[in-house]
Order: sequence, then structure tokens, then C-alpha cells
Amino acid sequence: MELVTPGIGLIFWMTLSFGLLLFVLTKFAWKPIMQMLKERENSIEEALHEADKAREEMKQLKATNEELLNQAKEERDAILKDARQIREKLIEEAREKASREYNRMLESAKEAIKNEKMAAITELKNEIATLSIDIAERLMREKLSAADKQDGLIQKLIGEIKIN
Repeated sequence: MELVTPGIGLIFWMTLSFGLLLFVLTKFAWKPIMQMLKERENSIEEALHEADKAREEMKQLKATNEELLNQAKEERDAILKDARQIREKLIEEAREKASREYNRMLESAKEAIKNEKMAAITELKNEIATLSIDIAERLMREKLSAADKQDGLIQKLIGEIKIN
């Protein structure tokens, strides 16, 4: 039973060695161990704080990115709207220009047709006058081939002049 119940000397030396060990550990090891634990705790706390800070920055960056994306979409839509307006304006200007050119050409063609018509009418009148003169000349030659007919026509014309 000696093994189960320790002796007083053994308890004394074990308490003394434990006390000495505790004193040495407290004097030399406790402070550095506690300091290292404190440093580790601080570094873990700092890392957690940095992680929270990084998470917050990521949220801000995400919000900023979404805002930039929205702005880019708005700018794209504005540019497309401006491009559509410019396209419509150019198309309208081209239509107006084509219409003006068409009207100008139409008026020019009408004027040319009118001029050609007038020239044709004038030429036709001249031709008719020439033909009429030729016919009248031939008729007069035929009628006035005899001298007595010439005298009769002259007397008739003199009579008509006096009447008028």
C-alpha cells in the first residue's frame, strides 16, 4: 500500500520541485509566453479587422463597379440615341435634298418642254406662213396671168381701199 499512500518526504520534495518549477516558469517563461499569446491574439484580431475592412472595401468596390456599369450603360444608350437622331436627321436631309433636286429637275424639264413647244409652234407658224405665201403666190400667178384679170383685180383693190 505504500504505492497508494505517498510519504511526507515525497510530498515535500514534489511540492518543492513544483514550486521551484513554477517560480522558474513564472520568472523566465510566463511573460514571453503570455506576450506571444497576446501578440498572436492581436495579430488574429488585426487580421479579422483587416478582413472586415477588405470585405467592406469589396462591397464599396462592387457598388462602385455597378454604378460605373450603370453609367456606362446610360452613356451607351445616350450615344445610341444620338446616333439614331443623327441618322434620322441625315436621312431626312437626304430626302429633302432629293425632293428639291427632283422638283428642280421637274421644273427644268417643264421649262424645256415649254420652250421646245414654243419653238415648235413658232416653226410651225413660220412654215404655215411660208406655205401660205407660196400658195397665194401660185394662185396669184395663175389668176393674174392674163392682163385683163390684173386690171380687174387692181380696180377691185382700189375700190376696197377707198371704202375702208
